[in-house]
Amino acid sequence: MDEPLLRVEHLCQYFGTNKAVDDVSFDIQKGEVFGLVGESGCGKTTTGRSIIRIYDITSGSIYFNGHRIAAGTKSYKDAISDAKKAMRGADAQRKAELEQVVRENRKNIRLARRDHTQCDKLCRPYLKQEVEARYEALISAAPPDRRDQLIRERDYDLRVAEKQRYITKIQMIFQDPIASLDPRMTVYDTIAEGLIIRGEKDKAVIDEKVYRILERVGLVREHATRYPHEFSGGQRQRIGVARAVIMNPDLIIADEPVSALDVSIQAQVINLLNELRHDLGLTVLFIAHDLSVVKYFSDRIGVMYFGRLVELATSDELFAHPLHPYTRSLLSAIPLPDPYFERTRKRLKYDPLAEHNYGSEQPIMREVVPGHFVQCSQAEYERYIKQMQGVQA
Repeated sequence: MDEPLLRVEHLCQYFGTNKAVDDVSFDIQKGEVFGLVGESGCGKTTTGRSIIRIYDITSGSIYFNGHRIAAGTKSYKDAISDAKKAMRGADAQRKAELEQVVRENRKNIRLARRDHTQCDKLCRPYLKQEVEARYEALISAAPPDRRDQLIRERDYDLRVAEKQRYITKIQMIFQDPIASLDPRMTVYDTIAEGLIIRGEKDKAVIDEKVYRILERVGLVREHATRYPHEFSGGQRQRIGVARAVIMNPDLIIADEPVSALDVSIQAQVINLLNELRHDLGLTVLFIAHDLSVVKYFSDRIGVMYFGRLVELATSDELFAHPLHPYTRSLLSAIPLPDPYFERTRKRLKYDPLAEHNYGSEQPIMREVVPGHFVQCSQAEYERYIKQMQGVQA
């Protein structure tokens, strides 16, 4: 638990002048489900796509299993530009300090570009070491009639590690189960595509893995020869889950996987993900806007607003003691199947200009109580602490 499986540091994803994600930081422990919530357009999906490197990030760093797999350079370039501007009219000592800043940031740019473009090459030895370490104890403790089989399995996994891209240890389940599947490919081809790209050539092995994962997600072998248009929305999403899980990933990014499904089908897909999480030891980044689903499925929850993370806490803590006004506004919008409650339920409206005064101080993420972080100014931080002390008393 010392090193998180995924660590996101100061992630920025800009599209021109549009700051889709702006200085977002969080980490996810192995085996954890981390929920990311917020209204449409707040940057949740962009965060997930940046982590899996569908986009090249603008600034910040993303670490997976302790290795940097993505890095941006804008913050370093801005620091160099600011240092060069400050050199104008500076004395000799100050100019020497600023030149050192320029050199350090140029070095950071080179390292960022190296890690971003060569992470597969840099991480491949570690993948092979993991395979060797995993099989060493198994082979030494196995009976003689079992060792040859384990050695063949180890050699196969080593060949896979030699060709595997490190980013394939992260897989994504997309929001739209129709658009995310190629209509010209059968279910078999869709699920097996990742294995083939990774270098698997034995058709018997591919068949066995595809049929086994189909049954694992609630489909049958006969479905393998059909095309996506022959399935319902829930079945298509199960195919998407199978396509992700067959690659044996360490992390799955589930991008609103149930938002396009009926309520009863949503429950089936969520239960399937929950079973796979426990059976396979998966770690999940669960992106959604349905807070009731997120509370049921997630261990910790991060709340995003306008590209920034405004609150982060455990699921129970966030729902019991929401601190940021935007979080309270989101929670007030959750409908309950109780007509008497709904008749008197009051929606809280979030108006940033009325709620905050950031003219003299920009907000930063602060830990109000252990594990509960809120983006706030110093005055708001002191108010939140008093509020939580009153709750605890």
